[in-house]
Amino acid sequence: MAARRKLMVAAIFLLSLHGAILFAGFVAPQDPAVQNRDFPFVPPTRLHFVDAGGRIHLRPFVYPWVARRDGLYQYEESREHEYPLHLFVPGPRYLIAGCLAAHTHLFGVEWPAQLFLAGTDNYGRDQFSRILFGGQISLAAGLLATAISLFFGLFMGCVSGFYGKWMDESAMRLAELFLVLPWLYLLLAVRSFLPLHVSSTQTFLLLVAVIGTVGWARPARLIRGVVLSTKSRKYVLASRGFGASNAYILRRHVLPHTYGILLTQAALLVPQYVIAEVTLSFFGLGLSEPMPSWGSLLASLQQYNVLVSYWWMFAPAIALVLVTIGYLSVANAFEQQLQSDSI
Repeated sequence: MAARRKLMVAAIFLLSLHGAILFAGFVAPQDPAVQNRDFPFVPPTRLHFVDAGGRIHLRPFVYPWVARRDGLYQYEESREHEYPLHLFVPGPRYLIAGCLAAHTHLFGVEWPAQLFLAGTDNYGRDQFSRILFGGQISLAAGLLATAISLFFGLFMGCVSGFYGKWMDESAMRLAELFLVLPWLYLLLAVRSFLPLHVSSTQTFLLLVAVIGTVGWARPARLIRGVVLSTKSRKYVLASRGFGASNAYILRRHVLPHTYGILLTQAALLVPQYVIAEVTLSFFGLGLSEPMPSWGSLLASLQQYNVLVSYWWMFAPAIALVLVTIGYLSVANAFEQQLQSDSI
C-alpha cells in the first residue's frame, strides 16, 4: 500500500509539471517571444499582500518595476498604485494543440504593470513564459528519443532472447559496443558534422534520432533477460506444444512480461535524454534562438556578468531538476510496486 501511495504521489507531481508545460500558452502570462527592451534583466516580480500604507489585501498584488537612475539594469518598485493579480484574464494570442487560437491566460495583471515571475533576460523577455514553452521542446525531445530507444530495445531484446543462437550473440555484442560508447562525445561529434544551415525543425528531429538511437542497448539487455526467463515457463512450452506460432507466443505470453521493464526504463531514460538535449543546446549544437529550450535559456550563463549578477537566470535549471526528480521518483516507486506485487 505504501509503494502504491508513493507511486500515486510521484505520478500526480509529474503529471502536474507536464500539464503546466503542455498548456504553456494558457499558464504563461506573456508571449515568450515579445521583447521589452526597456526592461532587460528585471528581477522576479514580487507578490504582495500588504501595501505601502500597511493595509492587508486578500488578493495578491504587484508593484510595477521602474528603472533607477543610479545604475545600469537597476530597478525599484513604484509604489504609487497596486495592481491586483486576476485569474482567467485576456492576453496574448496562443495556440492550443498547434491549431486552436485562444487569448485567455490563467493569471495576469493590468497594464502598465507586468508580471515577471522569473525575471527577464537581456532582451526583456519573460523568463517564466520562456521556461514553460522551452519545456515543450526539451520534454518532447526526451519523450521522442525514449520512444525510439525503447522500440529498438524491445525489438533487439525480444529477437535476441527468443531466437537465441547467432542472433543472440550478434545483438548482445552490438549492445556492448553501444554501452561503452561515450554518448556525450558521440552526440557532439555527430552534431558537429551536420550542416549549419538546417532549419530548427530539422535540427530537432536529427537530435532526437541520434539521442534515441544511442541509448537502446541497456533496455535491450534487460528485455532479453525477461524473454529468456519467460520462454522457458511451462505454459509457454505447453502453448508451443499445441502448435502456437512464434508470433502468437511473443504477443500473448512474452511481451506482457516486458511492460514493467519498459515503463521503468522510460521513467529513467526521459530525464537522461532531456539532459542530453539541454547539454547540446547549452553548447550551441542544438536548438538555438529564437526557439526556446532549457538548454538555450541556460546558455546565457556562459557570460560571466550574467552568471554572477542575475541569479534568476538559473530558473531553467530548477525546472530541469524538478522534472528529473519527478521521473526518478516515479521509476523508484514503480520498481517498489513491482517488487511488492511479486512477493
